[in-house]
Amino acid sequence: MKVAFAGLGVMGFPMAGHLAKAGHEMAVFNRSPEKAQRWVAANGGRAGAGVAETAAGAEVFVLCVGNDDDVRQVVAEALPAMAAGGIVVDHTTTSAVVARDMAALAASGGRAFVDAPVSGGQAGAESGQLTIMCGGEPAAFERVEPVIGAYAKATRLMGGPGSGQLTKMVNQLCIAGVVQGLAEGLHFAKRAGLDPQAVYEAISKGAAQSWQMDNRWKTMGEGKFDFGFAVDWMRKDLGLVLDEAGRNGAALDMTAMVDGFYAEVQALGGRRWDTSSLVARLETPR
Repeated sequence: MKVAFAGLGVMGFPMAGHLAKAGHEMAVFNRSPEKAQRWVAANGGRAGAGVAETAAGAEVFVLCVGNDDDVRQVVAEALPAMAAGGIVVDHTTTSAVVARDMAALAASGGRAFVDAPVSGGQAGAESGQLTIMCGGEPAAFERVEPVIGAYAKATRLMGGPGSGQLTKMVNQLCIAGVVQGLAEGLHFAKRAGLDPQAVYEAISKGAAQSWQMDNRWKTMGEGKFDFGFAVDWMRKDLGLVLDEAGRNGAALDMTAMVDGFYAEVQALGGRRWDTSSLVARLETPR
């Protein structure tokens, strides 16, 4: 298919690369033009000078940008330039409100919008093993599912517009709780005089096991956080969760508490640390 891709960050760059490897005719855009040129040098295709030029004639326009405002701006510029009946696929983590607004805007011009936030991080993007939660009309989802399958191990339509973003919110609040539990567990083990590695080996094959435990326990114990999903990004996501809870009445006491803990990590200088850095606030003298 003729595919355009906007947003070549740590996630978007490899995701667009998988689309090129799948044989799609690619056009890419990034606010920093040199990054788009570097992508073209590595993968072929063309780099657009602007969003509209990149989206010209595209059957599918994929974006992976920063926040709600970025999505509104990029989609508004892209839609008029796309092919008739084209579909926008948004991998940005945003509010469900903006997803619904963009779906309505696309429909008004005879096009479609699928909100499709991802889970799996940079490693999942590079390996093509992301989990993608989608919201939108079934017909649009069916058309784009084979396209985004180039970088996904699991893709599911969760409901109408905004449903993908709501599901991503559930994902993030669950992760926040697990990481806080791991941080306190590791902190407790050290204070109790236990060998953290021995504790991990003893409990990681039972009910306490999780992806976060298997992939972050060792680095948390070593105080290494210079990788992974940044605290700033997690706070943005938890802000979306808490805003939505304010609208739907969900009681998210733990999520609000952990969001406050992440604010403390930011104050320690950990804005770009991995989310597992929650343990740092416990290990810092008070």
